[in-house]
Amino acid sequence: MSAEQWSGKLYRAEQVRRGERLAATQQGVGMYQLMERAGAAVFQVLEQSYTPQHHLLVCCGGGNNGGDGYIVARLAREAGFPVTLWQQGDEAKLQGDAARARDAWLAAGGQILPPEDAIPDSTEVIIDALLGTGLHGEVRPEGQRLIAMINRIALPVIAIDIPSGLCADTGKVLGKAVKAQSTVTFIGSKQGLWTAQAAEYVGQVRFAGLQVADAFEHIEPPSAWLIQAPDVALFLSPRQRDAHKGDHGRILLAGGDLGMGGAIRLAAEAAARAGGGLVAALAQPDNVLSIVAARPEIMALGWQASEQTVAKQRLHWADVLVLGPGLGQSSWSQSLYNELTKTEKNHVVDADGLNLLARSPDYKNNRIITPHPGEAARLLACSVQEVEADRFHAARALQQQYGGVVVLKGAGTLVDDGTHCWVCPAGNPGMATGGMGDVLSGIIGALLGQGLSLVAAAQCGVWIHSTAADRCAAEGERGMLASDLFPHIRQLVNPR
Repeated sequence: MSAEQWSGKLYRAEQVRRGERLAATQQGVGMYQLMERAGAAVFQVLEQSYTPQHHLLVCCGGGNNGGDGYIVARLAREAGFPVTLWQQGDEAKLQGDAARARDAWLAAGGQILPPEDAIPDSTEVIIDALLGTGLHGEVRPEGQRLIAMINRIALPVIAIDIPSGLCADTGKVLGKAVKAQSTVTFIGSKQGLWTAQAAEYVGQVRFAGLQVADAFEHIEPPSAWLIQAPDVALFLSPRQRDAHKGDHGRILLAGGDLGMGGAIRLAAEAAARAGGGLVAALAQPDNVLSIVAARPEIMALGWQASEQTVAKQRLHWADVLVLGPGLGQSSWSQSLYNELTKTEKNHVVDADGLNLLARSPDYKNNRIITPHPGEAARLLACSVQEVEADRFHAARALQQQYGGVVVLKGAGTLVDDGTHCWVCPAGNPGMATGGMGDVLSGIIGALLGQGLSLVAAAQCGVWIHSTAADRCAAEGERGMLASDLFPHIRQLVNPR
């Protein structure tokens, strides 16, 4: 975000449209004055990176988003920037404040041109003011053609409020969307800027409250919140000087069927690195030696269906259970799942534990489930495309059907407790590799063991996991391994 103070609250587009008028009225600000402030905020972002030697192309649409573009164009021209302005559609049909902004541009000596078949060769920066936050259906063919042209030329783009073609509520691309280098969003940050496909299109998100954000926040309750470092630090207080290992949780992790011993080992080490006091693992007997040899701090035990007392004893010993990393879906897997899943203790269900849960759904309030979109689709008996089309809706639907807290993984991971939803802004494509989810479930389990509530452990765990991956990505996203996160996890659970 920008240097302007921002609370981390997120909103749906309709909330902002409704609330901005009330907030402006309360502050004695006219809507055109608000439009002037929006244009000025975008121009300020432009000035921070570019000089009047850079030639601008401002692409305006037919609504108030286009009006914002006219104001940016006028301010840039007055500052000495060479400006070309394209109007998609008939500029004579502009109404209200957008028409007033158009007239001010013309009065300042500006020209209005229709879009051409190619971006002018002189263009160095593009201002996207084509489509605003009110878009719901797919972009029309003429708009898609212009958006494709903007993306093809690969020049830096500053998007006004939201990249054209991106749904402000879901982060879904509606046919085609502009790929921006930065997006300046106004008054209330739109929830769709932070999840789903948005990561590919928004660039750096900057916030401009337009001097009415405080009033707006008193009018409209947020639809979601971003998870931020200060929030995480509040949950991770320094340890008492006389602490001992029993104070920080006994975490039992169960999984590791044949051929998948690495998953349970990764999850168990993540639990230890995230501060779990004592960490134990139940796995196929053939995997025990490799787990202990790699990390002797993990108390690994082999388990067979005939040895039910071993599982019961370990579960009685544990404060928290993590069920699913490398669990598989064999008869062995099903037996271990059946043995442990009835627990009244707080627990995390991940990976194949979720696939087994989808076969026999139940509702529990002492559980965190951590599905990726494919697992979420199985749990909801729908397609992955339906999950990704509205991740906020999918996360809430999962919580309502299965209870507890839901962590819907993916770009812009969501945490939903049935009443509130949080979005993680951290993470990168390097995380798309085997074992990353196992590490996350281990971190969350450790935080539960250290006394955090289900929702706090989910929020903190997701943020720590994604932020550790971002630190790893400083050395390159491609080739990142799940185990590369361990040193960074240890740093992040010890905030300074």
